[in-house]
Amino acid sequence: MNKLLILILKTTDDHRSLIPRLVVGLVFLSEGIQKFLFPESLGAGRFEKIGFANPEGLSALVATFEILCGLMMLTGFFVRLATIPLLTIMATAIITTKIPILTGKGFWQMAHESRTDFAMTMLLIFILVYGAGKLSADRRLED
Repeated sequence: MNKLLILILKTTDDHRSLIPRLVVGLVFLSEGIQKFLFPESLGAGRFEKIGFANPEGLSALVATFEILCGLMMLTGFFVRLATIPLLTIMATAIITTKIPILTGKGFWQMAHESRTDFAMTMLLIFILVYGAGKLSADRRLED
């Protein structure tokens, strides 16, 4: 196995990542599905309101990544790779929706509105550091 693949799959031999993976996986899977179910409020309509060009295409792309990466988290399959697009989605959400709240309404309103974004970002960093854990496809592939 090449060194990069070993680095990606390497994980702890315990269960510390199970709950963070389940939380991240279920939240992103749910959010991705909802972008398709409710495009006017959570998908293309929201992306258009934020000011993104091609909101329909971008919304579908983001929703697809959320669903696929959410499933990868739930199964523990290449979780370190899955964190990269999810962290990108979180950074974009914070920059485009939370920074304007900070500048317009102040710190405390932004802190309130960004609590889920903050929690998801911290969980993704945890998973990036520790890997998928014992109960994962990554662990089976590592062996």
